[in-house]
Amino acid sequence: MRIAVLADIHGNRTAFEAVRADLRETAPDAVFHGGDLADAGASPVEIIDRIRDLGWPGVLGNTDEMLFRPESLRDFASQRPALKSLFDAVEEMAAWTRERLGHERLAWMRGLPLLRSHGPMALMHASPATAWRAPAADASDAELESVYASLASPITVYGHIHRPFVRRVAGRVVANCGSVGMPHDGDRRASYLLIDDAGPVIRRVEYDLGMELRALSESGLPHAGWAARILESARPQVP
Repeated sequence: MRIAVLADIHGNRTAFEAVRADLRETAPDAVFHGGDLADAGASPVEIIDRIRDLGWPGVLGNTDEMLFRPESLRDFASQRPALKSLFDAVEEMAAWTRERLGHERLAWMRGLPLLRSHGPMALMHASPATAWRAPAADASDAELESVYASLASPITVYGHIHRPFVRRVAGRVVANCGSVGMPHDGDRRASYLLIDDAGPVIRRVEYDLGMELRALSESGLPHAGWAARILESARPQVP
């Protein structure tokens, strides 16, 4: 069986459609999403509606949670007072996205589980207990094992950090699928994970960045310029 996992779309419809075209070439038997679908992008409604139409199962991301439960962001931000200006900008963007999604789409997001298993794979946005904290790409083997040791599946897949990798740790494979819509590893291309009998591999997909930057500029999203700088650099930026 061939499984595709894509996460952290962040409302980037241009990147999403490019990955959809690539999926038609790789022809997986099943496609899963790893959360963080809509926030901080120009096309939150279109992304949610398309994924629901496609029937892709998936898991809850932290920015999905903050859209239907705003206090989750406030709780997380309260532990990091030095980053108040950043989280203030995040909340403004989330409020804009929340208003456009409406109650019914938010209710659908509320129903997403934290963890989902399928065949050899255990999938979560960040870690088994929370969608808000996950090991970094350069985490030690010991940290990866401590976070994911409770999972019986031989392949652990998560998103959240926007940096793809595949590693073997203590008899299991731990993979991060990277980000479709907002990479942070210096590579502007969309990223997703493909799992087959040979194991997980990272796929990178070119998309029309200029088209998405124009969509952001015209969307009315607060702090769209900040989101644009992240897309252009493929690195985290300050508001």
